[in-house]
Amino acid sequence: MSSIKRHISGPVHSRVVEHGELVFCAGTTADNRAASCKAQTEEILKKIDTFLALAGTDKSRLLSATIWLADINEKEQMDAAWKAWVDPDNKPARACVESRLGTPDTRVEIMVTAAK
Repeated sequence: MSSIKRHISGPVHSRVVEHGELVFCAGTTADNRAASCKAQTEEILKKIDTFLALAGTDKSRLLSATIWLADINEKEQMDAAWKAWVDPDNKPARACVESRLGTPDTRVEIMVTAAK
């Protein structure tokens, strides 16, 4: 049985979970909720870089991403930040949907899975 490692655990979830050769990063939102969708996305992607590094991997090893937008009309803003960040030779499978998020000023939330 392979071990499970949990990082940055709080009262309801762990930010990063490692199992075997997989790394799961919890849905991540920006701290600066007054920022635009693009700026929130940029902040989230920096956090994801940190989470992946904590587990010994990086964005070139992404397998999948799920992105939730409070307003699908802001997809272009999110995509601009995403395209500037994602490894162009190693894009993950990705879904992007509109959803009501945890707070009214949260514009975007992103969850990723990566290989080690």
